[in-house]
Formats: sequence, structure tokens, C-alpha cells
Amino acid sequence: MKVAYLIVAILALTSVVSAYDPSPLQDFCVAVKETDGVFVNGKFCKDPKFVKAEDFFKHVEPGKTDNPLGSQVTPVFVDQLPGLNTLGISLARIDFAPKGLNPPHTHPRGTEILIVLEGTLYVGFVSSNQDGNRLFTKVLNKGDVFVFPIGLIHFQLNVGYGNAVAIVGLSSQNPGTITIANALFKANPPISTEVLTKAFQVDKNTIDYLLKQSWYDNNN
Repeated sequence: MKVAYLIVAILALTSVVSAYDPSPLQDFCVAVKETDGVFVNGKFCKDPKFVKAEDFFKHVEPGKTDNPLGSQVTPVFVDQLPGLNTLGISLARIDFAPKGLNPPHTHPRGTEILIVLEGTLYVGFVSSNQDGNRLFTKVLNKGDVFVFPIGLIHFQLNVGYGNAVAIVGLSSQNPGTITIANALFKANPPISTEVLTKAFQVDKNTIDYLLKQSWYDNNN
């Protein structure tokens, strides 16, 4: 029995260790495009002899917020900044028009920490089913910081009268983003209406209406 407990403990620790980006085995591993026919969990490395300062640099312009959500996320992940490869971090700039919303979404591979640079944001996340789907919210002003745990649904809404800007850091070079409405009502191919009507406990006309919406993606 003690052996069984030991094995379970080892497996649990192993799963925790492997739940995040692996540690680098050299100073840097600047990403290059994958070789045809080969896929790896991450990116291939550029020959260190050819690495230059530009591989670690990117200028980020303010995002355009004239869209249905009134917000724009400008990611700086490994695809935008190759020098992030194997370093386990990334960031994004979020611009908000007045009343702009970064809609409920998750990052399956990264915890997010946000700091407000300008404006006032109402932010929050929802805990898992096992925790009773509790809602944790806060109104943030300039200089305030808030953390969104990995994998949990969260959002940010500009509740001020002017524009707002936030910077977020993420604990993965490629944290991924799943916008809840887009994933459910803009899936390709579409999710069965029978599944959606039963899941949301509404009639088919309501689901048909939702499926016809454009569901703008503010992460481009």
C-alpha cells in the first residue's frame, strides 16, 4: 500500500512539472519555421551562430478598437517574437475603447498577470465546477495588478469614460486562447444544434440566432 501511495505521489509531481513549458537547455533557442513533414512540441532552433538582436526585439503599436467588441489584443507570443522560444513567457497588449470588452476566454497553457496602464477595468475569472464556479471580480485602476489562474475563464471590461490600456504577461511562450462564444458558436464544422440546445437549455431558434452571429475575434 505504501508503494502504491509513493507511485501516485511521483505521478502527481511529474504531472505538475510537465504542465508548463520545459526549461531551456541552452542560452537561447530562437524559433525557425518547422521542417516539412516534421512536427515538434514547440519550435525548431536557429543555429546560434546566426542569432541576432532583432530575434529578441519587437515594437508593439496600439491596437485598433473600432470593432464590435471595442477591444483589440496584440499578442507577443513565440510566433510574433522568435526569441521567446523555450523561455516560457510571453505578453500581450490590450487596448479598449470606452465600454470595450475582452470577452470571456481561457488560456489553456498559461497563467495571466495583468497591469492597467491607463483607464479603469472591471475584470474577473470563474473557478472550476469542482469549486462551485465562483466568480472573482475586481475594479482595477492605473497601476493595479490582477492574476488569472491557468485555464480558468476570465474577462476584462472597460468601465471608465475614456480609453483603457493593459499589458498582460503569460507563463508560456504559446499560451493559446479559446474565446468561449467563438468556440461554441463559430466552430468549424459547427457543433450540432441538438448539443447546444440541450447544453444551454434553450430552444433551437435561439441557438440558430446565435450561430448566425459574426463573433468577432479580437486576438488577431
